[in-house]
Amino acid sequence: MAPAVPLAVLALVALVAPGLGVASGLVAAPGCDYPAHRWCSSPDIAVACQVESSCPSLPRPAAAPVELSLYYESLCPACREFLVLKLFPTWLLLPAEMLNITLVPYGNAQERNVSGKLDFQCQHGPEECLGNMMEACLMHEAQNFSTYFPIIFCLESGSSVTKNLEACLQIYAPELDSGRIAACVQGDTGVALMHQNAQLTEALDPPHQYVPWITINGKHTDELQAQAEASLLGLVCRLYQGEKPEACGGSKAPKIPAGCRR
Repeated sequence: MAPAVPLAVLALVALVAPGLGVASGLVAAPGCDYPAHRWCSSPDIAVACQVESSCPSLPRPAAAPVELSLYYESLCPACREFLVLKLFPTWLLLPAEMLNITLVPYGNAQERNVSGKLDFQCQHGPEECLGNMMEACLMHEAQNFSTYFPIIFCLESGSSVTKNLEACLQIYAPELDSGRIAACVQGDTGVALMHQNAQLTEALDPPHQYVPWITINGKHTDELQAQAEASLLGLVCRLYQGEKPEACGGSKAPKIPAGCRR
């Protein structure tokens, strides 16, 4: 038979063993089958022993990104201004896991069934319908947001949304085939994508009254819209529950050099 271990020795071990629950005042759940010094060794064990709230060294689950959806139309001046001057710079400044953006190019368009075929009328005329469909097809072909968003930024910030696709692709994504995008625009896929955007826009609750129409984490209020248009970066930084990046750090204005003296 092994010799009995004195109680004093057990107490000493409890005090010096790293992560030991007894020394930290932790009490595990009755069904915990792990020794006390392992209670905080992994998230799974901490959960099994119901002590996770008392284990400061455990890695915390990643915070959910802020979900932003922009309902817009390609030739709307206010939409272009928000996308180019607010949304794109904010996306560039923040880490990918912090902000998730959904773009829905449709806006105030109207969908009609003409002799069994879908037809679209847009607020700023046929060119806007073409621009909406081009951007929808671009998203469909590129798939990856980080690939197609710079191209849409290029289109919306340029002299013509509908005529600069080739140039914008050359700059931001030369690997994309403009022919496939054109085929999408001219074929059934483009119509199906616009129908999908029409349904997404019509399903908004509350119904959209203007564009750009912004939802944050699935919600739209006048206050959220105003905050997004006034300071999108500040709004996203306030709403994000995870660790804030440097771009969110404080309200101090950047120090600007006084000038170049002789």
